[in-house]
Amino acid sequence: MRFLIIIPAHNEEENLPFTLDSLQQQSFKDFKIVVVNDGSTDQTQEIIRKYTDSDPRFETVDLQKSAHQPGSKVVNAFKNGLRTQNTNEFDIICKFDADIILPENYLETVRNAFKNNPEYGLVGGLLYVEKEGSWVYEGNSNKHHVRGPLKAYRRECFVQIGGLRETLGWDNIDSILLENLGWKEIVLPELHVKLIKVKGADYTIRPADYYGRYFYFLGLNRFLAYVASAKEAAKSKSIPFFFKIIKAYEACKANQLELKISKEEQKAINDKRWKMLKKKWLKM
Repeated sequence: MRFLIIIPAHNEEENLPFTLDSLQQQSFKDFKIVVVNDGSTDQTQEIIRKYTDSDPRFETVDLQKSAHQPGSKVVNAFKNGLRTQNTNEFDIICKFDADIILPENYLETVRNAFKNNPEYGLVGGLLYVEKEGSWVYEGNSNKHHVRGPLKAYRRECFVQIGGLRETLGWDNIDSILLENLGWKEIVLPELHVKLIKVKGADYTIRPADYYGRYFYFLGLNRFLAYVASAKEAAKSKSIPFFFKIIKAYEACKANQLELKISKEEQKAINDKRWKMLKKKWLKM
């Protein structure tokens, strides 16, 4: 099985060498890497060139800087890299971030998981962040969800879900759609991936606006969006936070902002969320 790995990168001169070195050191060697330089103003381009000049498995794409918004920017860069390749030449399509360090057996373990389990559509490890000198589990999501920085899709699954959506919530939309099509999302807990910097630290969007927009672009109906908003407000122990999230969600709805999912996909997402709600809270 052969990997195609797309890595969007914007001003990652400090982190990117760790990511690319960890890929060069993989026990499994059959891969191609496309690093998409998304308008970097630091030395990112020069760092990429060191790898493309010395290793034929590395390629690069240069873009003008796109607006830094959660979801859309990184997926736009990913798609630009993907368009330069013939995906039929690969079995596994990966979207990796430019600030992760993979264990040496990462690709080999993922390859074996796909090879031995034809129902697997999305596979990944767990993210760990440095805290007080130790690497600890990131904990931003449940341990059954493959996080955005380390997505690996079986090509057939990737094609069936229509690829990645250029929108906030893309890394949850993919999970729901592939499961709806009968594929499985699998986390391999033995694969510890180091995340060098905290996700979302450079977004300019305010937390309440983020969640309101996220719930809207995920396609949640009003009831489920309000339930999700209440959950986030409870975490923050702030009633005003709930109303701020709702305000952002309703503003998107009033402006009829374009969703990147079809009506059928939106229904599948809401059905999945409703089943999760009944299972967890209503014990049904």
